[in-house]
Amino acid sequence: MSQVVARRERLSRFVDLARMYRGWSRQQMAESLGRDISKIVPDSGNPKLDLVVALAEALDWQVGDVARCVWEEPTETSAEGDDFAVLDARAIEAHRAGDWRALLAGGRRLLAAARTPADRARALNRLSGANDGLGRHARSLECLQEALALAPLPANLELMLRVNLAGSHYALWNLAEARAVAGDIVARFEPLPPEGRLERVAQAFALMHRGQCARRAIAQCPETADRNAEDAHADLSRAAELFQALAREFGDDSYGGVANTCRGALLEVGCELGTVAPKDAIATITQAIGAVEDPERSPPGDWLESYGWWCIYGCNVAMRHLKDPEFHRAMAILTNKAIEVAERLGNWSLRERAFSLELVRRERLERTTGFDADWVLDEDDVRTIAGTMGRFPSFRETGWQILSQARIVEGA
Repeated sequence: MSQVVARRERLSRFVDLARMYRGWSRQQMAESLGRDISKIVPDSGNPKLDLVVALAEALDWQVGDVARCVWEEPTETSAEGDDFAVLDARAIEAHRAGDWRALLAGGRRLLAAARTPADRARALNRLSGANDGLGRHARSLECLQEALALAPLPANLELMLRVNLAGSHYALWNLAEARAVAGDIVARFEPLPPEGRLERVAQAFALMHRGQCARRAIAQCPETADRNAEDAHADLSRAAELFQALAREFGDDSYGGVANTCRGALLEVGCELGTVAPKDAIATITQAIGAVEDPERSPPGDWLESYGWWCIYGCNVAMRHLKDPEFHRAMAILTNKAIEVAERLGNWSLRERAFSLELVRRERLERTTGFDADWVLDEDDVRTIAGTMGRFPSFRETGWQILSQARIVEGA
């Protein structure tokens, strides 16, 4: 069956479903959709936006859900003889290599080959990882939620899914949800220490996620800033210790990179607690990022990402504690380096933070000095901002502000 025919059939099913859901006649359905009764479904199978919106309203669905279901490719079927374990091993290799497109394709093959709830949950976890690597955090979250709804699941698999769930919520700035999920995992290990590598890694990540949520809440909830700073310090300090121990014991330096991310966050938290002088924190961060003077020559991975986050933590310190001109000097250096690291890694979360903070810097410069610095964006910059807007709903207003203020230079 061709894609056009398959899409036309899916669209027809949606029209019929909406008609039955509303209890309408075919004529009433056509009038609701603003179409002639004989031409509701286009021959091309490509519905116009107004038709998708009208269908969503008739069904009480989200517009995006209708569009995805109409447009999605037919579910991939597994070939005879496909071995789930072999496919999973290939997916793991793609994940380690950071080949997110290959992991996405591998996850779909896994899903087609799954025969048990546990296998299906593992496949969804791989798809979640692929979408996370591509910056599609909302889709990553959906995969994890779908996986956790399956039963029965092995305890270790469920634990891993919950840790990843906390991370997806955190990436999307769902701090209450991320903090609650991570807190449940941390509490699990309070009476009984973790056993084995997987449980130890889960505990460390849960502490980090909960601590990072508390750190972000410092700015979001000024009235409870002191308490959030104390909570962040406790969790991030412990997480750094645990990740460093994992790096030593298992010879996996990626854990060391995550520990370094925690140490950078502790500099920001220390400034809030008064244990670290803001100018000293900025000096420490500026000196540390010298290790990645040219991110393009640095190997991708957790260590490089950690220095990108150090830049973000430094910007937060500058915003809350530095005055002009130190503020502008620090912000200019750190946002620029964060964007360089984000581009090297293809990290959308870093891009979101870096662009948001650069807008803050420019607005403060204009407000305090009256100087409107020319912000020049090329086509690559615009593509990046558009991609960030699509991935982070909270960034969309910021993205439009940037695009309206900047001078955009188009290629020849």
